[in-house]
Amino acid sequence: MSDITNQLRQRAKDLLAQGTVDCVIGYAKGSVPMQEKPYFATTPEEADNLVWSGFCVNNLANFLIGRSGKNAIVAQGCVSRNIIGLIKENQVQREDVYILGVHSPGMIDASKVQSHFPGRTITDVFEDGKEIVVRGMDFEERLPRKKFKRQNCFTCTHRNAVLYDEFIGQEGPQTGGGNIDNVAEPWEKLPPDQRWAEFEAAFKDCIRCYACRNVCPLCYCNICFVDENNPQWVGKSQVDADIYTFHILRAFHCTGRCTDCGACESACPVGINMRVLTKKLEKDIRDKYDYQPGLDLESVPPLSTYRADDPEIS
Repeated sequence: MSDITNQLRQRAKDLLAQGTVDCVIGYAKGSVPMQEKPYFATTPEEADNLVWSGFCVNNLANFLIGRSGKNAIVAQGCVSRNIIGLIKENQVQREDVYILGVHSPGMIDASKVQSHFPGRTITDVFEDGKEIVVRGMDFEERLPRKKFKRQNCFTCTHRNAVLYDEFIGQEGPQTGGGNIDNVAEPWEKLPPDQRWAEFEAAFKDCIRCYACRNVCPLCYCNICFVDENNPQWVGKSQVDADIYTFHILRAFHCTGRCTDCGACESACPVGINMRVLTKKLEKDIRDKYDYQPGLDLESVPPLSTYRADDPEIS
């Protein structure tokens, strides 16, 4: 994706030099392999640090919240959908953001790559077409890129930016061909007791670090419910009930808003598959309301509306 990187750098330089924007929010090469980091270029010279690769997994929409001035932002499908959501929720003003749309070929899961080399230190990873080349002190191996993609990228339905001011490079296929419901459907077939057992198994290793909350562009409350102490909604302990309450309430808070960007799973230090919960709620919203978040600026999210004749009201 070096061509996209070069085009992105040039457009960022132009926008900054012309004073069109005050900052370009994108990605730069991380300090360790497979971990590109959010980057804020404020001068044309700094724009040379921008990159676009299969390791750009942070949801940059998170960094628009509370920023002043006009900001350009690099946005693939899920990031652009979250920007739309933030505009709808009055957290971002459309005129204050310049969206550089890109196509995502499906991002790479660093944990999958590392698990392929147990006990070995990876020093460098780069992409070469449909393969990734992994190097260490005493080894080099080529791996099929598709096999090591993040799980959410297999079921993504909008790989191209949905909303943008200009598109960098060419638009590509919208989907990876996976079944959007392959996570939620197995849950629906389970009896309640077994479904709860599966939920407990999924979240039993949570250490309450809140990395999932902190990387999520939907979690912008000034005081999170887990930090509120008057009243106190949930305890701070590692007791199972407190852990499960946190994840269930956070998931419901994101219902009808989540774009399945996968940032929460990528940030989790213990590898919790949080999508087993969020994908079920996402499917419910699609099935019950025929709604997917972040596809346009006009539609009203179903859980933010009230009707006096709502059939659920007795």
